[in-house]
Amino acid sequence: MSRFVDRGAIVAAYVGIGMAVVIAISFMLVIPIEPVYWFLSLPAGLLIGYYANARSERAAGPWTRILVNGLFAGLVTAVTMALLLLGIKALFFYADNGYRDASLGAPLECASGPACVYARYLADGRGPDLEAAGVTDVDAFTAFYWGQQASTVGTVFVLTVLGSLGGAIAYGIARPRPSRSASAPQP
Repeated sequence: MSRFVDRGAIVAAYVGIGMAVVIAISFMLVIPIEPVYWFLSLPAGLLIGYYANARSERAAGPWTRILVNGLFAGLVTAVTMALLLLGIKALFFYADNGYRDASLGAPLECASGPACVYARYLADGRGPDLEAAGVTDVDAFTAFYWGQQASTVGTVFVLTVLGSLGGAIAYGIARPRPSRSASAPQP
């Protein structure tokens, strides 16, 4: 047992990193469905908060230790999920070169990066919505885009952390209790 968290919670934090990587690759790169990434942040937190205590074999002990174990593993998982989301968004934002599938028309005429993303949004018919939000040029679009991403990252982070606390509480309620016969001396 370490000073602040159990060793099992540290292992669970590494498992949380792996889980976040798999979720990010699956739903941000392979099948890019970003809302699934958001929705999976809560159950990912629940699982890791529960697992941190199960891995620590926390059958007895104070509730504060159970909560700290779950919170620690959840924070590591949440930070990983947030950084992966930002990293993938930055990759696609700054590497966009205007290429479009032939069924959508010719490639966009734009400078690589934010200008192409802005042109893509305009080509998709989102121009009036952007203008209503005060976005009329690439610089305003860039600020608007990253403001939206910060909001999304905050949501993913908070849901993952809250889920981890929920998982820790679920473990604390359902945890195995030491039996009296196991602790009683045998004749």
